[in-house]
Amino acid sequence: MAVDCAEIRKHHRVGSKDLAGISLPINVKLQSPAYSSIDTEETAEPYTTEKMSRVPGGYLALTECFEIMRVDFNNLQELKSLSTKKPDKIGVPIVKEGTLDAIVVWFLLQLDDEHSLSTSPSEETCWEQAVYPAFDLADYGVKPGDNVTMEVSCQDCYLRIHSINVSSLEHEMDVGKSSSKEKGLISLGHEADLCSALANLQTSQLDAGEQTCVLDSTEIALLNNIPYHEGFKMAMRKVLSSLAPEKLCQDMDTQCQNNEMSCEGGQRNSEESAPEPLYVLDVSEGFSILPIIAGTLGQVKPYSSVEKDQHRLTLDLISEANHFPKETLEFWLRHVEDESAVLQRPKSDKLWSIIILDVIEPSGLIQQEIMEKAAISRCLLQPGGKIFPQYVLMFGMLAESQTLIEENAVQGTERTLGLNIAPFINHFQVPIRVFLDLSSLPCTHLSKPVELLRLDLMTPYLNTSSREVKVPICKSGQLTAIPFWYQMYLDDEIWLDTSSEASHWKQAAVVLENPIQVEIGEELVLSVQHHKSNVSITVKQ
Repeated sequence: MAVDCAEIRKHHRVGSKDLAGISLPINVKLQSPAYSSIDTEETAEPYTTEKMSRVPGGYLALTECFEIMRVDFNNLQELKSLSTKKPDKIGVPIVKEGTLDAIVVWFLLQLDDEHSLSTSPSEETCWEQAVYPAFDLADYGVKPGDNVTMEVSCQDCYLRIHSINVSSLEHEMDVGKSSSKEKGLISLGHEADLCSALANLQTSQLDAGEQTCVLDSTEIALLNNIPYHEGFKMAMRKVLSSLAPEKLCQDMDTQCQNNEMSCEGGQRNSEESAPEPLYVLDVSEGFSILPIIAGTLGQVKPYSSVEKDQHRLTLDLISEANHFPKETLEFWLRHVEDESAVLQRPKSDKLWSIIILDVIEPSGLIQQEIMEKAAISRCLLQPGGKIFPQYVLMFGMLAESQTLIEENAVQGTERTLGLNIAPFINHFQVPIRVFLDLSSLPCTHLSKPVELLRLDLMTPYLNTSSREVKVPICKSGQLTAIPFWYQMYLDDEIWLDTSSEASHWKQAAVVLENPIQVEIGEELVLSVQHHKSNVSITVKQ
């Protein structure tokens, strides 16, 4: 079925062309790994997976359920023909108004004439569903009366759904909202069709010079995290202005009106010696535009630690589109002989004004060796310089979740037809579940959120390796898990919550091996241990 789903949209399409004052140029195409094009020979899986029944924010079915393929696994000839069979073209009417974000696929496994298994999101099942995000549509909005078409094939052992188009029944021709890259020849029957063809021609000309950059779905979600970029911009501005107020000129986008106009400061610098800039280093993992944002804040020399050439070229194009003077943004790994020793001085006689570290993994855990990296970073800061974030608070709560129990360990012998496999399988269970969405996790909150731990990257003497936390019980029940998340403080006034709706981070939870009965009004004591970036949470009894 075709679905409208904000969570899928967040992880596969960049929703804004302006990020904290940085414009994304039209010749830069940021693309999800799930993109499936018929004219490429990609070996990556052309889909992602989601537990649609628990996707944050839910989803809206835009079509009725429809069959896309039928395979008889007892028919060898049919199986062999799948690799050479031409794609099937499928058309389905839209029944609800919304945004076309993806085609969601599940399977009906017919065991025999009487027994079957379904992986449908409406079933209580262990399976996730396959998600094929929609790409390259001129307009993702659909309404009843529209028709969504697609091509389905299985030529390379992957089920591929591509050439997703939307057409309106108001027009006889399939024009208007089709994928710009995958339109065929258009029969020009009237003036509207001619205009559409000219528009597509212009788009094709633009596409010829575009840079495609494949980003992980978490990196796309990060670009869609507006509070993240706005927060870093405000925090960096405060630090830089406190270090050298005279160097914090107006944002470069207000000084440089076009490619031929240079900043007034740049014109003065051509006549006299250039003042020493403030140095900013971003060593966060993956694709990040924070160095470009830093470069808009005055006489700043930002360094990016991205590794992939594709990412570097994309950042260069974004810098150019935002009228950055050439060589403003530099890539730090080009200046470092040993990539394992990224944290070094910008120059032999210079220090950093700001160092940006990745503290929390997308999975919801603390990054490994983060405190060691912070210790090195503190030695590389100029007086008044800062590490971002400056400190992190870890929060948690008590919860009852049958879902986490069942997904974390085999429960008894009833569901395994009397076979006692639990002792063996459960030997390999992990105490912490990661990549959770607490907003959609089926659970009952037995307490209010409490602060569990503080990690201070700027003032390490405030850190403790262990502490005990008293947690009042606000609802009776079976304590089965302790979900946790973080608030990252860029300074005392600007912070980011990894459990917020806009967050690109997931959350995690400690799952108890044995549930504990708790009663309202009681108080439970948690023992929190932090050692070498690993956190353990146990209940004191």
